[in-house]
Amino acid sequence: MYQTWMRFFSPAPAHHRLGLVCLGVGLQHGTLPTVGPRTLDHHVAVVISAGRGWHRSADDRRTTVTAPALLWLTPGTPHHYAPDPDTGWDEGFVDFAGPATGTYTELGYIQPERPVVPLSDASAPRAVIARIARAARRGNPLLEVETGAAVHELLVALRRARADLAPDGDQVLAALARDACTPMSVADHAARHGMTPAELRSAVRRAAGCSPKDYLLGIRLGRAKELLAATELPVAAVARRVGYDDPAYFSRLFTRRVGLAPVRFRAQQGRTVPGGWSDRVPDPGDPPMIQSPDIP
Repeated sequence: MYQTWMRFFSPAPAHHRLGLVCLGVGLQHGTLPTVGPRTLDHHVAVVISAGRGWHRSADDRRTTVTAPALLWLTPGTPHHYAPDPDTGWDEGFVDFAGPATGTYTELGYIQPERPVVPLSDASAPRAVIARIARAARRGNPLLEVETGAAVHELLVALRRARADLAPDGDQVLAALARDACTPMSVADHAARHGMTPAELRSAVRRAAGCSPKDYLLGIRLGRAKELLAATELPVAAVARRVGYDDPAYFSRLFTRRVGLAPVRFRAQQGRTVPGGWSDRVPDPGDPPMIQSPDIP
């Protein structure tokens, strides 16, 4: 026996231009029927939160699936899978498409080469799938945009839930973030962690989906923007604060990455704050810092 619920959508071309669209969502559990062999023209993320089963890939390799796990069904790739007939499984799936899938694949969020991905915990991805299911109510005027936005959130939740992203990867990223504005090369950072540059690149790529150079650059430029917007420090001083001894090189790098020269960015975003900006992330539950006056 099994139970199944599903909805399918047909977003308009304008929705596809948002980057990702949700084409369908489903929640199923029990001894579900075998799927395939079949080939799709879009992506599907199948999250298995309980039970076990099997998956057979295009090369006829059969892999045991044990919850929590993710099945990636990618366009043009034959697949064939089913839960164990004795135990069944609990599954949530989301069909999606859009031009952003290429970028998510490049960054390692979607992994066509890994059709079966062990998860450390399926609760966060399942919560997103449940929100998509709730948004799929009949007559929801925001359906396409609401579900499309949730697909972005689902891809982030799935990446965070991957079992192969060990805590040491988070520790490396935290250490890189802490030291990002010091004038150190990638090789220097690797040596500080007792790693080769290749090992550091591999760890950062797994954890953040980018190279150490790009990860460090993003943090440096973010800090430079804060200093340009919130202080009157000269550009050369800002460059030194974020790890660049050569202010001309910093200006060229900033301009190429941001699209504006540092002085133009300051002209647009400058809002000098006595004492600088706070590094504390506000809690949405805190009362507002400025109370609205009572209106009689």
